[in-house]
Amino acid sequence: MGAEMDWYVLHALSGHEKKVKRLLEQTIKKMNLTEYFGKIIVPTENVTRVKNGKRRKIEKVIYPGYILIQMVPNEETMKIVTTTPGITPLLGTKSRLHPLKKEEVERTIAQIEQEKPAEVKEVFLEKGESVKVTDGPFTDFTGVVEDIYPDREKLKVTITIFGRSTPVELGFTQVQPI
Repeated sequence: MGAEMDWYVLHALSGHEKKVKRLLEQTIKKMNLTEYFGKIIVPTENVTRVKNGKRRKIEKVIYPGYILIQMVPNEETMKIVTTTPGITPLLGTKSRLHPLKKEEVERTIAQIEQEKPAEVKEVFLEKGESVKVTDGPFTDFTGVVEDIYPDREKLKVTITIFGRSTPVELGFTQVQPI
């Protein structure tokens, strides 16, 4: 191969990172330039979202609009990264990209690898928000979120029972916002 590959940041349309990555991979293969390209990474993390009482696992892009690419910069490779639909160079100019420092890339990749096994839980509720209990012994009661425990997928909700405010612990799937 000769030249050493460096890492670069490309800016893609937010929400289209994975599509742009696929386009890049297809173009590189079609142009028979795989020897000049290494990894192409869209930094993501696994997230469990609870919405409307249902739990869904999704892969969420950590840095929307950013793609990391390892390549040897030359006329052919630059043409691919500047002409692929959905990409605009971020660091540098159209004719010359500036490489990332190895430490930055290693730190980002380590963060991605670390995040993969453990899932991040996203809650669409906030402290002080009013909720309606949809499941369990307090069904149809309304209350206010006092505390959120994402690691246990639980909430502390204060509901009024017989005229008294009572804190109860409920699961994410047992409530919905009002």
